[in-house]
Amino acid sequence: MACLFYSSCALALALGQSALAAPNLSPRATVSLGSWLATETAVSLNGILDNIGASGAYAQSASAGIVIASPSTSNPNYYYTWTRDSALTLKVLIDVFRNGNLSLQTVIEEYVDAQAHLQTVTNPSGDLSEGAGLGEPKFNVDMSAFTDSWGRPQRDGPALRAIALIDFGNWLIENGYSTYAVTNIWPIVRNDLSYVAEYWSQSGYDLWEEVNSMSFFTVANQHRALVEGSTFAGKVGASCSWCDSQAPQILCYMQSFWTGSYINANTGGGRSGKDANTVLASIHTFDPEATCDDITFQPCSPRALANHKVYTDSFRSVYSLNSGIAEGVAVAVGRYPEDTYYNGNPWFLSNLAAAEQLYDAIYQWNKIGSISITSTSLAFFKDIYSSAAVGTYSSSTSTFTDIIDAVTTYADGYISIVQAHAMTNGSLSEQYDKSSGTELSARDLTWSYAAVLTANMRRSGIVPPSWGATSANTVPSSCSTGSATGTYSTPTATSWPSSLTSGTGATSTSTSTSTASVSSANHSTTTTTKATTTSSSCSNPTSVAVTFDEIATTSYGENIYIVGSISQLGDWDTDSAIQLSASKYTTSNHLWYATISLPAGTSFEYKYIRKESDGSITWESDPNRSYTVPLECAVTTATESDTWR
Repeated sequence: MACLFYSSCALALALGQSALAAPNLSPRATVSLGSWLATETAVSLNGILDNIGASGAYAQSASAGIVIASPSTSNPNYYYTWTRDSALTLKVLIDVFRNGNLSLQTVIEEYVDAQAHLQTVTNPSGDLSEGAGLGEPKFNVDMSAFTDSWGRPQRDGPALRAIALIDFGNWLIENGYSTYAVTNIWPIVRNDLSYVAEYWSQSGYDLWEEVNSMSFFTVANQHRALVEGSTFAGKVGASCSWCDSQAPQILCYMQSFWTGSYINANTGGGRSGKDANTVLASIHTFDPEATCDDITFQPCSPRALANHKVYTDSFRSVYSLNSGIAEGVAVAVGRYPEDTYYNGNPWFLSNLAAAEQLYDAIYQWNKIGSISITSTSLAFFKDIYSSAAVGTYSSSTSTFTDIIDAVTTYADGYISIVQAHAMTNGSLSEQYDKSSGTELSARDLTWSYAAVLTANMRRSGIVPPSWGATSANTVPSSCSTGSATGTYSTPTATSWPSSLTSGTGATSTSTSTSTASVSSANHSTTTTTKATTTSSSCSNPTSVAVTFDEIATTSYGENIYIVGSISQLGDWDTDSAIQLSASKYTTSNHLWYATISLPAGTSFEYKYIRKESDGSITWESDPNRSYTVPLECAVTTATESDTWR
């Protein structure tokens, strides 16, 4: 996402409030982490879908299948599509799809078709003929090239896109749709694997778009992409010799990032290298079939755990929010301690990644049936379990059980911090203020929502398929930073079946609403979305995208918000009010608007407020407005038109 260049508009000031016409406020309800996650996962899935064109509530000007980073169009402007962010998001949706939410079929297919086109778009990084254009980091939402100055190339995008598409391609093969894996998936994946093999040893900008060097996150994902890319090639009747020759060399190079006490995120940049980049790499190359392998930096490996401690501890004295919190207790974490973007703050996705690595580790320990503590990981374990000592503890021992409990508590702490700073309606931006905890930067960040879903799935013991780490963790005796030449060709978009049915290869044509619940021994999560079924009946939706149109005359620096009596509208808390957009405001039509996903059939009261440039708040006059969300067959959108009182 954008981190280098952004609008020079002033940041919003601290919010004030006037008593004029304000409703009576009720105290916020305190809910358990599990209850909050049950709600937040639904909010997050809807938040992602809202940000995907062309049917998403906030992405209707984007082409079909295009994932926007955020609806924010100024301060900062993230209304673009990044190859990296999009791939990470679709990998999450494919995980959810794999676990039974077949309603995501269309959005996944549209993403595939969009990527087939984007690979052919000539851009400042190059074009498809020599592969260089695949390293272009972002595009306009209409799929045209973004030609302004930027940190380019960024070499993680092709690897991450290949990983996501291979996952979907494997599902297609497993469920009787091999033809589509061959015709629709493999041509795109082959281009990306060719890019990785040819350019992996050349520097590029990191995932924060600030440092031009070799990046651990990029290299780790490039290794994974080539390993499972080779296997996938065999499944579709092809081969990938360039994958086979370069994957071991990349694995060898990965070892150079280990400093002896933590993973150095980048080979350049002049920083400490303590960076969320490394934790994100660990969770995105997590293999549930792998052991605690240091070579591939698995989440439970001594290196990854030692790195987790060093990374987390680097923020304990940086943010005021962390004041007085001891080591071994979760704290707010950000990208890296030297960060100055928006004055340097915690990021929601960083906290969620720190939790997810620990949930991954718990899964691996339980599967292995033991926990091994080494001199490398001892400091991590002693933080959370003071009696920790070097040794191996089987699952039959009390030490094993005590450590699992301690790590679970530690992981939950990171998510509890997200809960504490999320808006009451569940909205997550990019960052939250390091002193006050108030949300900052781009609103409704797609990556933040994706991070909620993956962290919650791992907390619930739901893991993705193996990518083959156990067969790809041998470092060759002789290593080099070379390259190999693959094949680039124009992907040809073809048709898709009307529906995909797990396990049968059958088709169905209707759409209805379902609630998918997944549970484990200790945790459960419920996600409600539209789902494809074989029934021809029409069901009432569980949520409706309601657009609130408000005609309000404003001056420069003033903004209009909506706040109301339900959690989705902030529970009357003006700090959690939903900002309306002025993108359609003209001298003749003073329109402010916002589209909000609300539970079908819900009745509530609400008002509009005006936030002045000095931070003060003016409420519109009484009485409170009232509205009932439609609850009708197939009605998934609605509009309410108001005028400022």
